Amino acid sequence: MSTHDPQFPNGRCTDIVGDTLIGYDGVLETRLDYEHARLQITYDPRLLEDAQAQEIAQEAAHRAWARVQHCPLAGTKTCNDCAAHLAKDLAQFFGQPPKVVLQDDGTLVARLPRHAPLTAVVEAEITPPPQPAPARRGWSKLTWETVLTITTLVALLGALAANHLAAPPWVSTALFVLAYAAGGYFGSIEGIELLITEREIDVDLLMVVAALGAALAGQPADGAVLLFLFSLSNTLQSYALGRTRRAIESLMDLRPPTATVKTEKGWETLPVEQLRLGDIVMVRPGERFPIDGEVVAGTTEVDQSPITGESVPVLKEPGDKVFAATVNTTGTVEVRVTHLAQESTLAKIVQMVEEAQEAKAKTQRALETFERNYAKFVLGGAVLLTAVPPLVFHEPFDTAFYRAMTWLVVASPCALVISTPATILSAIANGARKGVLFKGGAHLERTATLEVVAFDKTGTLTVGEPQVQGVHPAEGINEDELLRLVAALEARSEHPIARALVHAAQQRGLEIPPSADFRAVVGQGVQGTVEGATLWVGNVRMFHEREVPLPASLAGQITALEAQGQTVVIAYRPETRRWLGMIAVADSLRPEAADVVKKLHDLGVKHVVMLTGDNEQVAAAIAAKVGVDEFYAELLPKDKVRVLERLQKQYGPTAMVGDGVNDAPALALADVGIAMGGAGTDVALETADVVLMADNLHHLPYAIGLARKARRVVWQNLTFAMGVIVLLVASAFGAGLTLPWGVVGHEGSTVLVVLNGLRLLGYRG
Repeated sequence: MSTHDPQFPNGRCTDIVGDTLIGYDGVLETRLDYEHARLQITYDPRLLEDAQAQEIAQEAAHRAWARVQHCPLAGTKTCNDCAAHLAKDLAQFFGQPPKVVLQDDGTLVARLPRHAPLTAVVEAEITPPPQPAPARRGWSKLTWETVLTITTLVALLGALAANHLAAPPWVSTALFVLAYAAGGYFGSIEGIELLITEREIDVDLLMVVAALGAALAGQPADGAVLLFLFSLSNTLQSYALGRTRRAIESLMDLRPPTATVKTEKGWETLPVEQLRLGDIVMVRPGERFPIDGEVVAGTTEVDQSPITGESVPVLKEPGDKVFAATVNTTGTVEVRVTHLAQESTLAKIVQMVEEAQEAKAKTQRALETFERNYAKFVLGGAVLLTAVPPLVFHEPFDTAFYRAMTWLVVASPCALVISTPATILSAIANGARKGVLFKGGAHLERTATLEVVAFDKTGTLTVGEPQVQGVHPAEGINEDELLRLVAALEARSEHPIARALVHAAQQRGLEIPPSADFRAVVGQGVQGTVEGATLWVGNVRMFHEREVPLPASLAGQITALEAQGQTVVIAYRPETRRWLGMIAVADSLRPEAADVVKKLHDLGVKHVVMLTGDNEQVAAAIAAKVGVDEFYAELLPKDKVRVLERLQKQYGPTAMVGDGVNDAPALALADVGIAMGGAGTDVALETADVVLMADNLHHLPYAIGLARKARRVVWQNLTFAMGVIVLLVASAFGAGLTLPWGVVGHEGSTVLVVLNGLRLLGYRG
């Protein structure tokens, strides 16, 4: 175990996360959960023993106690800046910034920039060493914002009433002080903290300065109005953006907290967290599945819409997978647990959507940079507007100062900055509820610009379950004998066609002999020894590559079958130069494939392409049925990468749609990698930029349509926000716009762009 001596800023709760990450070999990820007072570490069990990991977590949790429980900034924007600090500090140890995300629920997650194949998880309560943990924090930030906003309004109205009723001056003064303290509380703390730690000026600080300036100019009521509307705007933003987070959290609420588990005593009800791999769980009609598992007894239909977005129940039989939070609709089934609660597909979806906020859209990153520089410009402009008119034009100082404070408000870019994240987060949340998982704003933004969609044929445009269409033996051998020999080799292969051939042999009740010296030839077929003799089983390319000419009669049959969209597998004994025959296999087209291609064209996708390893004739037949613009046949995995590069150069942004497993190189190269059927494979969840959880192509045009709608809303918001700033600034200098009306325009535009972005939560395609 090696240790380091990091030089982190003193007093930050992120010290705990950083120390845990870089202080020990084997620690891969740290999750610091403020809300539930937990610290969780993920570690490599090959480098750390379980007891060591538990000791590390407990020690770090004790050290986190004072900072986490007494930090007044927990969950605020300044706390998010702590996450940025941590990423910078950790980068010096790992060569590149690790992923550090402050999630909406206040959980700080830091992950090392390396992948470990083996992981385990341990967690500890954040408590002081001698005492038990206290109760959870009381009010949320939104509740505090609401209370302070109401306090500001009541104090403002009270101060105005006191002035109107000629009450003693100290009454109105005290009420104005209360209004300023309540209305400027969060803005002051977050703005000053950011100024001290980052030497950056944000909009919050500008608003507080403008309010104080109004008070100094003898207009305390105007400043109080500013702080009230500013506080109200922030409260509405917190509530509105919280809807996005709640849309995701509601998924986790669907998972039942308990499960009916088979034990030595019979069937018992236990908390889901106590389930172990291999446990048998019973789920009755109308109940939700508590975990991910495999059906071992019973048959039912399952509503999988919480995970995949599919509206039609799916038949489940022994051997089929089921997912946590989905609904058992018809029969009682017994399910073997295959994933623990925290590792379920549902939990991964929620975690990935929460982390998606880190992958910010290009527009959002540009606006954040713009805000930092623009805020300095606004503050500098206020200084000039205060100093220049009195010195140069001999204007009264009070008039110039008041105009400068109005400038601080009307020129601030609040609406401009919030316009993009409000829209992006709403789109990501909507997609997750409908079974479309965007990995972040950057991927959502790129999806909106797609000009080309390239499909891998097998398992995407087709069902991915080929079936034997016909067995054509040569003279001197019957169908069963040919199928038996071919299945002997194919039983060693994982290819979908191989599984179809073996399944056909098993259905006929054939005894499949063993094989030896097996070797798969990529893109061609397989070879090996069966019953003492060498056997080649493959496509036409295999024999062309080996310069073995096909008999004319066989070639004619192959051409005719391929013209019908069937793939032909040929069997040959090279030692005796004997052709054993051929077997025709075909994969069924997805019924929705042609309709989806049409919808993509309707959405403005200029070029739809099919990529396949099948030969030209088979590819042409399928392409004609689907209606793609172009197809590429006889491709090896490396060839698909080459084709994608050409498509990108010729047409522009390109998406690759595949299963996320066999298409990994192409998915990585594409501008947007889209994996289908992600609910059934961890690989798809990890490799693709966009995951269609259901095995259904209809979600593809929905995803692209949602992304394009989000792009339109972003530009609507940006145009509106910029227009309001120009209008308010012009009114302030040309029409004598007063500070209160400037506040109304500024904060009103901010709320409107947030609400406009939230419309995407209701998008249905």
